[in-house]
Amino acid sequence: MNKLHGNKGKLKANQIKRLEKLYQRHIPPEFIITPDLAHEICSISHEIRRQIGLLINRNGKIIYVIIGTSQKIFIPDLSDYRSSTGRLRGLKCIHTHINGEYLTEDDLADLTFLHLDIIAALTINNDTMMHQAHLAHILPRSTKKPFRILPPIYPGQLSINCHELIMEIESELNQISSASKGNTDQERAILVSVTTAFKQIATDSLTELEDLSASCGIKVIKTILQQRKKIDSKFLLGSGKLQELSFLALTSGATLIVFDQDLNPSQVRSITDKIELKVIDRTQLILDIFAQRAKSKEGKFQVELAQLKYLLPHLTTKNTAMSRLTGEIGGRGPGETKLEINRRRVRESIKRLEKSISKIKKQRREQRSKRSKKGIPVISIIGYTNAGKSTLLNTLTNSRVDARNQLFATLDPASRRLRFPNDAEIIITDTVGFIKNLPKDLMASFSATLEELETADTLLHVIDISNPRFEEQIESVEKILLELNLQNIRLIRVLNKQDRLDKETVENYSALFNGIPVSARDKSTLMPLIEQIKEITEIC
Repeated sequence: MNKLHGNKGKLKANQIKRLEKLYQRHIPPEFIITPDLAHEICSISHEIRRQIGLLINRNGKIIYVIIGTSQKIFIPDLSDYRSSTGRLRGLKCIHTHINGEYLTEDDLADLTFLHLDIIAALTINNDTMMHQAHLAHILPRSTKKPFRILPPIYPGQLSINCHELIMEIESELNQISSASKGNTDQERAILVSVTTAFKQIATDSLTELEDLSASCGIKVIKTILQQRKKIDSKFLLGSGKLQELSFLALTSGATLIVFDQDLNPSQVRSITDKIELKVIDRTQLILDIFAQRAKSKEGKFQVELAQLKYLLPHLTTKNTAMSRLTGEIGGRGPGETKLEINRRRVRESIKRLEKSISKIKKQRREQRSKRSKKGIPVISIIGYTNAGKSTLLNTLTNSRVDARNQLFATLDPASRRLRFPNDAEIIITDTVGFIKNLPKDLMASFSATLEELETADTLLHVIDISNPRFEEQIESVEKILLELNLQNIRLIRVLNKQDRLDKETVENYSALFNGIPVSARDKSTLMPLIEQIKEITEIC
């Protein structure tokens, strides 16, 4: 026997039997619902003073009978009937309204969030029969509301070529989605920022998120920015924006939603319950980029450790597979749950990686000790990601370290020697780039790399002065130096990409920020910097 869902309390046996028999009914594809079935659910609904809902698939089979309250129904989990890009869920929802109201905000939200084929509310007349049906469906090319409410219809008008209407809607959705996709399997994302900050600050951060997405090989379809006085603790977004996001995800061919703000596990779960796409935050996106860039064994260890530390609190019971009980040989009771096993394995992996990184730290300390005994000065290049650090290292030392116009192109540190004509030499080290709000787990995991900065005699802070946000980037980098307790090491600001600005602007920036202007690709512009490095070498 098919199960009744919802508010079954205090129902009489014959009422339950009548509701269970509804599963035996069949609705022809051209009908939204048959008149006799509409009258039947209206009669039962009037009798029990609760809303009755039916979820009907495209074959006309009733798959869920739902009993609600006098005000609303609660649609059960529909994960077995997943919608996808360019496709609706394949279910229509027909339910009664016992107080004569038309489609409510809750009804329209269910239509949009669940990507239902159609939603209909049946009102009841004084004879406990159906009076009118109020219908709505998704409107694919809408620029205002993502749905269309049809004029009310009466019992004799329920044959509306329903299947044909649904096929037309889905065909239009598929056309829009296919046009957005193109001919590539590339991940396609909607970027979302929900903030209380000033618009310019939020816009700059969202622009940087676009750059991060591009570095990760993700195509950005759309960006959404919502400024709020107070962030919603459950969804971040307001209900209207969340509805807009759900509709946009359906019509745009998106496969991913990226939030500019960090999400806690509860928020990820709440949002994915509403929008059936993968949802990640800024931190996870940066971790994904680092995972792609890590080449050395050390780099891979550090990235994996950061990913596991991020993953641990995000392991939840959302996946039903995790709720299965696993017994152990010789054990009593049900044993560990799948979730507990996953958490234990993650913790064990974290311990293993921390031990490996500890060994790397020890090896690095020994290497630094040998350098220190030889008395060779060490200069570390730091700066915001994509400021030109690796390019500067290559030009100074005639090296070929990978240097691309891409965020976090260089992840693994590189050290090169620079020899002067008087036979003096120094070691120049390139480090991982910084970024605003660098994930704390990454900073902790890259401690072995960042420890290199502690023994540096001088830091070269490379700044891309052609970037309109370079002042914020200076602030972000020097804030991280403060967090790493490196503020007492001598620092030289290197104002890179001077060739992209006029001479007067470069001179003003040099005076204002007390920096040396250079073009990292052009060795002839580096002489003032090299002279200052020589002076430092002599002092050391």
